[in-house]
Amino acid sequence: MSPSRVREGGQRGWIVPIGGAEDKDNGKEILRRFFDLCGGRGAEIAVIPTASQRNGTGSRYEHLFGELGAAKVSVLDFDTRRDAQERNRISRIEHASGIFITGGNQLRLSTILGGTPIAQAIRARSAEGVPVGGTSAGASILSEHMIAGGASDNPTPHADGVRLAPGLGLTNRVVIDQHFRQRDRLGRLLAALAYNPFAIGLGVDEDTAAFISPENVIEVVGSGSLTVIDADDLQFSSMAQHDDDEPVCMLGVRLHVLTAGATFNLMTRSAAAGALAPVKD
Repeated sequence: MSPSRVREGGQRGWIVPIGGAEDKDNGKEILRRFFDLCGGRGAEIAVIPTASQRNGTGSRYEHLFGELGAAKVSVLDFDTRRDAQERNRISRIEHASGIFITGGNQLRLSTILGGTPIAQAIRARSAEGVPVGGTSAGASILSEHMIAGGASDNPTPHADGVRLAPGLGLTNRVVIDQHFRQRDRLGRLLAALAYNPFAIGLGVDEDTAAFISPENVIEVVGSGSLTVIDADDLQFSSMAQHDDDEPVCMLGVRLHVLTAGATFNLMTRSAAAGALAPVKD
């Protein structure tokens, strides 16, 4: 599934996967940066808490964006696929200047929203320049290939170490995993790339975000790190040769660990330290 086509002369919106547990009480650096991209005090933000089954998730983000100064925050929860066909809810997406998807269970997101008019509207708005962000499960679903589950606490890739499902397809250049270092998910992200070496793996720590610009340049924001795995030069993978529970051999994988201010260009596959680079005399 390719991203929706951008009109000639137009520009795709920012895509903002957040690793979960972003700061909501102090500087709110990540949420504030997303809010500014949505238009600041004139922003109309649509919040989709469908992944979460906890009462109050939507209202929490409604309050947070309201505190930052949003002109309007609409909470759009979806319990059934029929909900995702309602014209009133689609209209709110069509008029939003930013769309934010909360955490929870990413399969709940994909099974309720996948292929619906709401999903189509989100894709269309992204292609029209509207920023779309998501935290935790909401981050995973932003890409074409979504990590739906798999083993944590194991840095070694296994064939059965990851389950993939279709995401929203706002970008087909990355595969996103969240709570990355906190839950030791290196192995399952490597397994995902062994299945599809074309994409670039983004392992996003908690309280960390990968701000992906319309030009496909990532800037890291937050207190943790972004692990970038590039398998474009993969020389060998034993994925097709082993039983599911056996470790997979992968040769030629490149790995970068980026912290706040560092960047990664998805087009050239090159990393830069950004503001962290030493100043030359």
